[in-house]
Amino acid sequence: MRKSLSLLYASALLLAGCQTDSYEAGQGRYSLMQTDLADVAVDGDKKAVSFTTDDGDQYTFTSAATAQWIQTADTTYRAVVYYNKVASGQAEALGLSAVPTVIPKESWRFKETRQDPVDVESIWLSRSRKYVNMGLLFMSGYVDDVLGRHAISVAQDTILVNADQTRTAYYRFLHDQGDTPQHFTSRHYVSILLPQQLPDTISLSIVTHSGTVSRRLALRQ
Repeated sequence: MRKSLSLLYASALLLAGCQTDSYEAGQGRYSLMQTDLADVAVDGDKKAVSFTTDDGDQYTFTSAATAQWIQTADTTYRAVVYYNKVASGQAEALGLSAVPTVIPKESWRFKETRQDPVDVESIWLSRSRKYVNMGLLFMSGYVDDVLGRHAISVAQDTILVNADQTRTAYYRFLHDQGDTPQHFTSRHYVSILLPQQLPDTISLSIVTHSGTVSRRLALRQ
């Protein structure tokens, strides 16, 4: 029942020239670039045509964008979008980076619940209260010239009713390092898709190289 997600494409940019062009002096193409976590709509040709940011802003791409990790047509992907805002509701695509998204499942559904350590840069709740976003640091390396894979999931251990009758869901971030060597650090965003019937708060625990980190997030205003 473990959902395995590859982090291979999480740092891949859409345009090969982005790395060089981003150093243009003055008002270059990338000097006004904006970056947002977003839900990206993909059409029947497997091209990204529009996106909605976590702040609720909606944009249509002036030209449809492509990325190697887009494998399914007529769907929505989670991604970091690099773009220039060119008009109200319109954006020029400069880059797309895939964001692995996991759905919490009851802990009894997992055959194993490995918690190999990662390090945490940031954890925050999206304004829509649809996602918990995490900036994580993974120890990575290559296996036979291929970037190693990490399996990630989120286990829901229990939901407790507090003294004030509010409910708290207890989540654990699961990470299986597998046979991936630990040669260098790679930064990745990961999103947790929250259930439609939100508890009042969640308590999220993550095992790091310095010990277990726990964060409590209020989901209801």
